[in-house]
Amino acid sequence: MSKGRGLFEVALEKMRTRHFAYRSEKAYLHWIRRYVKFHNRRHPRELGSAEVEAFLSHLAVDAHVSASTQNQALQALLFLYRQVLEIDLPWLENVTRARRPKRLPVVLTVAEVRAVLAQLDGTPWLVANLLYGSGLRLTEALRLRVKDLELERGELMVRDAKGGKDRVTVLPSSILDPLRAHLSKLHLRFKQQRQSGDPGVSLPSGLARKFPYYATQWGWQYVFAASSLCDDLYSGRPVRHHIHEKSIQRAVQSAICKAGITRPASCHTFRHCFATHLLESGYDIRTVQELLGHADVRSTMLYTHVLGKGAMGVKSPLDRLI
Repeated sequence: MSKGRGLFEVALEKMRTRHFAYRSEKAYLHWIRRYVKFHNRRHPRELGSAEVEAFLSHLAVDAHVSASTQNQALQALLFLYRQVLEIDLPWLENVTRARRPKRLPVVLTVAEVRAVLAQLDGTPWLVANLLYGSGLRLTEALRLRVKDLELERGELMVRDAKGGKDRVTVLPSSILDPLRAHLSKLHLRFKQQRQSGDPGVSLPSGLARKFPYYATQWGWQYVFAASSLCDDLYSGRPVRHHIHEKSIQRAVQSAICKAGITRPASCHTFRHCFATHLLESGYDIRTVQELLGHADVRSTMLYTHVLGKGAMGVKSPLDRLI
């Protein structure tokens, strides 16, 4: 680490050069700060594997964090030592691991999904249809840009998804007309913004430096652009971002309540329903895996346990008897 520069400044620079997502940056810096504070603000160079193990065990035993949260803290500390301090930690063997509970996802029936969608309108309705019809995560839907839509081919490209991967998924033909109408209004607003000298949309940090003019090109506009400007997370300059996640989450939660759904459903439930309903329709699990962007088919196999055919797809002997 360079002399005269703070630990967090160097860590942030290392993350930026590796194109970490903004949320990952915040999470990693958070865990590094907690680690330093836990050890009475001693510099991490003075600490080693024993101190890392003590901190991670504290998270599981005293803070009662989940297994995924503990793993995120571990990854942050490994990044700190390997990439920032350039120190290789010995293998961590004495960490008390948080238990990872085995839970099945909440999946709605087709009728329940229809009932929830019927309670939505406008942009939340269009976003929810993409979550269910294309199997998108909420952030993936909100980050869609005009260039990512292939309306004629019935496809959409998901860029820089979880794990930094791109994938192609289906674009439902039933929402093509509403989507075209939405894009028509968006293009009209886009032309007005160009005439008024609007600064354009936010871009990934690397592209913003190399191709700043992309911000004012039609293809790079967000499909679900915010109505007002905000400060760019990296440069601090005013830009137009996509709409906030909470606006869609609140609308979907209200729709779920109005539809009379008592299970703990959310925006992400639509993605679970997409996978489960495709499998129920007879689609191959490998196809569903590709559409979801799962690296391991075992992640997709989780949905075989919640198919609408009884537990594990087994027919109860009582039904045969009756």
